[in-house]
Amino acid sequence: MQRHEYSIELDAPPAAVWEVFWYRAPDRPQPRDVKTRIDILHPGDDAGNGLVRHCTFPVPRWLFSGGVGQSWEWLTEVKPHESWRYDAIGKPLWSRATGWTRLEDLGNNRTRVHFAEEYEAFNRVMRVLFEKRVHQGLSRDNDTILAALNGGLRWHQKRHQRESDAPTGT
Repeated sequence: MQRHEYSIELDAPPAAVWEVFWYRAPDRPQPRDVKTRIDILHPGDDAGNGLVRHCTFPVPRWLFSGGVGQSWEWLTEVKPHESWRYDAIGKPLWSRATGWTRLEDLGNNRTRVHFAEEYEAFNRVMRVLFEKRVHQGLSRDNDTILAALNGGLRWHQKRHQRESDAPTGT
C-alpha cells in the first residue's frame, strides 16, 4: 500500500476554497487537457455525502491505457467548508484508494489544504511491479494542483463580480 500526504496554502478563506472543489453549476470550468476531467454521476445529499464522480487523468503511457487513467469515487464524511473523504476504484492498474481533504482556516483570508491518500493495486504482481511507480507519478502533481486551485479561485472571483455587476430585475 502506498500513502501520500501533502499540504498547500492559498490566499483565500475556507469558504472560497470549498467553492472551488464543490461548485456544481453547468458553467463550472473544465480543464483544457481532455485527459483530465471530473464528471458528477450522482450529486449526493445537500452537503455532498454520497456524491459519485468519474475522473479521468493522465497516467504513464507504458500502462497501455492510451495515457489515460480513470477512477470512480464515492464521497462521504462531508463537513461543509471543512473536510471530506473519498473511496475510489481506479484503472489501469485496477486499484482502490481512500483519500481525505481537510481545509484549515489560517486566519487573514488564508487556508491550508491538507490532502492524504492511501492507494493499493488489487493484483499482488501488479502491486509489486508497478504500484509504487504509478502512485509516485500521480502524486508528484502538487504544483499542478496548486495552479488549478489558484485558477479556480480567480474564476470564482470573476464569476461573483459578474453576478454583482449584473442588472437586477427591478
